[in-house]
Amino acid sequence: MALTPAAQANETSRLNVDAKAHIEVVPDRATLNARLWEETPAIEQLAEEEEAALSEARARLEKRASELITMLESQGIERDAISAGSLNIYPRQVHNRNQDGDGETLKRNRLERPVKVQLDDIEQVSAILDALISAGVNQLDGVEFDLKDRDAVTDEALVKALDKARHKADLMASTLGAELGKVHHVQETQSPSYQPRMMAVSAEQNDSGRAKAPQTEYRPGTVRIDAEVSVEWLLKD
Repeated sequence: MALTPAAQANETSRLNVDAKAHIEVVPDRATLNARLWEETPAIEQLAEEEEAALSEARARLEKRASELITMLESQGIERDAISAGSLNIYPRQVHNRNQDGDGETLKRNRLERPVKVQLDDIEQVSAILDALISAGVNQLDGVEFDLKDRDAVTDEALVKALDKARHKADLMASTLGAELGKVHHVQETQSPSYQPRMMAVSAEQNDSGRAKAPQTEYRPGTVRIDAEVSVEWLLKD
């Protein structure tokens, strides 16, 4: 912060103040990420057998995805808050060896669909995680904590920085026997920003390839949002 005296008699004196401020916020929205998949049997790369195996695996996967959505709706989750992503197919090679040491390379496909569930009530996270596990998801990919209204929170941090700048300017001017005039220049030197917090979920698979329920409760904690401004006032004669 700096007080700039007039270099010439007719030049207006100015007061420049830099100010930083921050707020701590608790996320109020969570997105649960999971995956469902089905695998085809390991077979030789024969087109007809592969096509039939893919068709059967897809039918099983679509049935499970439909049942999962129905279950989530029964838990009070709105249909718009549930997203079942597009189908992905991942070819895999399986190396099979017999007792004589001879082997062959077979082909297997994994058909996979990601599932996202958005919760506007953080307290539901643990219960819906348990529900996903009970429904037989193959993998939990974590919980993303976010804010329903990011703009309001970042605006709050900016206002707090500007208020602090005004307080500092008033204090400096009154201490030095000066009086603040109009704002001559204002600049954000650090824009407030918020990044969703991703929390990993550790859920091991059981013998059937389905995920087992995690034993930990998930809390979002708080996130710090910083803002910084530089404001210059004219000083009255």
